[in-house]
Amino acid sequence: MISRKRGLPADNGEQDGPLVAPKQQQIRAEGKRHAAAVILARGGSKGIPLKNIKMLAGVPLIGWVLRAAVDSDMFDSVWVSTDHDEIEKVAKSWGAKVHRRSAEVSRDSSSSLETIQEFARLNPEVDVICHIQATSPCLHPHHVKEALEMITLQGFDSVFSVVRRHQFRWKEIKKGSDEMTKPFNLDTANRPRRQDWDGELCENGSFYFATRDLLMNKGLMQGGKIGYYEMLPEYSVDIDVDIDWPVAEQRVLRYGYFGRVTPEVVQLMFCNVSGCLTEGRIFLSVSGEDMVSVNTRDAMGIRMLKGEEVEVVLLTSREDPVTKSLAEKLAKRMGCEVMEVGEEPLNDLKLVVEKKKLEWKDVAYMGNDKPDVKCLNLAGLSAVPGDAPTVAINAAKYTCHKVGGLGAVREFAEHILLQKQKAKAQMKQDRIDNSSF
Repeated sequence: MISRKRGLPADNGEQDGPLVAPKQQQIRAEGKRHAAAVILARGGSKGIPLKNIKMLAGVPLIGWVLRAAVDSDMFDSVWVSTDHDEIEKVAKSWGAKVHRRSAEVSRDSSSSLETIQEFARLNPEVDVICHIQATSPCLHPHHVKEALEMITLQGFDSVFSVVRRHQFRWKEIKKGSDEMTKPFNLDTANRPRRQDWDGELCENGSFYFATRDLLMNKGLMQGGKIGYYEMLPEYSVDIDVDIDWPVAEQRVLRYGYFGRVTPEVVQLMFCNVSGCLTEGRIFLSVSGEDMVSVNTRDAMGIRMLKGEEVEVVLLTSREDPVTKSLAEKLAKRMGCEVMEVGEEPLNDLKLVVEKKKLEWKDVAYMGNDKPDVKCLNLAGLSAVPGDAPTVAINAAKYTCHKVGGLGAVREFAEHILLQKQKAKAQMKQDRIDNSSF
């Protein structure tokens, strides 16, 4: 999908400047301007407690925008401004620096501008501050890249995100008033059809970028030579109250940014048996045989992956061994290889990846505890069950709603297949777009 971008000069006689010749990398190399992404994440959200780190589609809410900011490769630094210890931990796990804001700008009445100005005072090296809202989980790297270039390459002082709306607005009449309502943007005698009306541009709250001079010397987030960046409606998601959450989750699963890896290249999935495919328990029969319980939904999830030509390898641990006979039964039942790994699974699995001539971006990994952290970080797609410890959740790219042994593997399988479908649809759209030129 080609993003639509337009710059709108302020009413000060200035027009859009021509695109400056130097590329962004050259500008950075010359040390001209330091661009910092700043996400405000106060702990005292009134609508949804600790909203900024609540899980949305398997990822902490703030993780969606942090991933987009980091992967854009446009920022010299990425920050989260917070007053809360747990938010700080999550922010760091997603690659951000942390600005511990003061009590003066952490009140309910504190404005975003005040908080950003405090950040700017404490970080004098920053020249362009890019305020990205944590509540905009469908943000993609190309959105921030193209918007920031309007400042760094085209000479705008401030740029903010908008979405096009086709809504007729009417004047509100207070109760008891004799006044009559009237339309603000509609001629009722010539009511246009939607396809005949361009609609109106409305702020969607995804981001506000501004130069240091505008923020500190003029006290404005929007001013000087003002530009807007138009985002398509499907990417304009904002979350304020609980009722928004399930709707936003479905939107994010379809339109969210899941990382640099192109999902359709995933060819191999490693999945822990204990704690993922099973509840982590081994049952002992009267005869002394080991037994495990496998959910039929999880078994179907593995078959679904195999049907899409994704090889699945089940992992057992030498530290928590499964008997050879049980491993053989699992392999036969699930139709895939069962492999034993050591205390550090990566040491064994990297040899498998190399032997199959794959890269880790081609691999999906499902683990559930501290020994899995390196693999969870390295894999192109990774997940943990919903009952995994924090250390594993922070390393995974997706956290399942379901717990180990009760549908988590099926959920991750569906997630992998959804990303493959999205990637194929994107490739098809790109071909259509390219053929238009």
